[in-house]
Amino acid sequence: MKPSSPDLNFSPVDNRPMIASLRTHWIILKTSVEERLVYRGDFVFATFVRFLPIVTQIFLWGAIYGIHSTKPVASIKGYNYQEMVAYYLLVMVGRAFSSMPGLANGIANDVRDGTIKKYLIQPIDMLGYLFWARMAHKLVYYMVATGPFILLFYLCRDYFTGWPDAFTIGAWVLSLLMAFLVGFLIESLIGLIAFWFLEVSSLIFIYMMLNYFLSGHMIPLDLFPEPLSSWMQMLPFKYLAYFPGTVILGKYTHQELIFELSIEVVWIIVLFSLNRIAFQRGIRRYSAFGG
Repeated sequence: MKPSSPDLNFSPVDNRPMIASLRTHWIILKTSVEERLVYRGDFVFATFVRFLPIVTQIFLWGAIYGIHSTKPVASIKGYNYQEMVAYYLLVMVGRAFSSMPGLANGIANDVRDGTIKKYLIQPIDMLGYLFWARMAHKLVYYMVATGPFILLFYLCRDYFTGWPDAFTIGAWVLSLLMAFLVGFLIESLIGLIAFWFLEVSSLIFIYMMLNYFLSGHMIPLDLFPEPLSSWMQMLPFKYLAYFPGTVILGKYTHQELIFELSIEVVWIIVLFSLNRIAFQRGIRRYSAFGG
C-alpha cells in the first residue's frame, strides 16, 4: 500500500492591504492636484516670477567677471563666466525639485494648534500623506514651469558647451529625483521638532538662511575656502542644488557620480529613519493642544 502524500495547502497571499494603501495614496495625490489647480492663475503667476532672479544673476556675474571690461576675468576656481551662468540655470532646476516651501511650517502649525490629531485618529500616515501632497504640488509646478524652463534654456543655450554623455544625463535625472526626497525629509524633520518646541519659526528661518549657503544656491561650494568647502560638501544639503547643478557641467567622472549617488542614497535612508524616530517619539509625548 502506497503511503498517502501529505496534503499541502498553499494559502493565497492577501494583497488587499497593499491595494488599499495604493488606492489611498492615489486618492491623496489626485485630491491634492485638484486643490493646487483651484487657484491656478495665482500659481502660474508665482511660477513665472521665480524665473526673474536668473536675469539678475546673469548681470551680476557678468559684472564680477568684467565681461565688458578691457581685462575680463578668465576663471574663478575653475568656473568661467559661461559655466557660472549655466550653473545657476541648473541650480534653478535642482531647487525646483528639492525646495519644499511651507512644509516645515505646516507641520509645526499642525502640532501647535492640535490639528495633527487627525492623522492620529485616522488610518493615514502623516508623513505619507504629506509626501503625496507635496508630490502633487511638484507635478502641478512642473506642468506650469516646463515651458518657461525650455524657453529659458533655449535663450541661454550659448552658456552651455554641449550635452554630456548618456550616463551623466541619467545620473543627473536620478540626482533630481533624489533631491526631492532629501529636501522633503530635511524639511519634515525640522517640522517634527515642534513636538518638543512648539514655536520653531526662528529655527526654520535659521535653517533657510543656512540652506541658502550650504546647498550651493548662493554660490558654488567650490568657491568657499578650504577646509570649509570640504566640510560643507560632507553634508546632505549639497544634494539639494550644488550636486545636480555640477553634474551636467562635467565636474564628476563616472566613478565619482556612482560614489556621490550612493552617498545620497545613504543620506536618504538616514533622514527617513530620523523622521520615523522623531515622529514616533513625538506622538508619545504629544498633548492635543488647540481645538
